[in-house]
Amino acid sequence: MKLKYLILSVLLFPCQFGFAQTTRLSSFDELMQSLNSGERVRVVIEYGLCQWAPSENKQTPTPKAVTGMDIDTYEYFSVGAVHNKNAFVVFSNSKLIQNPIGKGFVFNYGKVRINDDNTVQVTAKYIHPRNHKELMSEVFVGKLNDGHNNEGINIFK
Repeated sequence: MKLKYLILSVLLFPCQFGFAQTTRLSSFDELMQSLNSGERVRVVIEYGLCQWAPSENKQTPTPKAVTGMDIDTYEYFSVGAVHNKNAFVVFSNSKLIQNPIGKGFVFNYGKVRINDDNTVQVTAKYIHPRNHKELMSEVFVGKLNDGHNNEGINIFK
């Protein structure tokens, strides 16, 4: 009986490490290859390493905050599909959270658009859960982190 457990342990031990490892995706092409082959992909956004979008017209530094989300539903648009110069993928998510800047709860809505030149636009909104009033809206821009460039958009599989 002990031999049986020893053999199972030896066979299953390497699997624990194989499933736990993450791999950085450093380009739009790597991201699309992973998404289109059905792999689980996650984005981690370090806002402090991004910039405010020009439309925000803010002079303050971007917040030292981090968020993450799984990419489950996404849409890909090739060049010219919607009169766009670059191919891009876009995905979003919304979760009910405790309001970190006020009372009660809010829907935390995040939308990420990644272009084929590795530039990224992130939209973050807080939406009131009953009346759907927009309580906060911010737009950030950045680039994919390739593991060497210290950019704020990290993609892992």
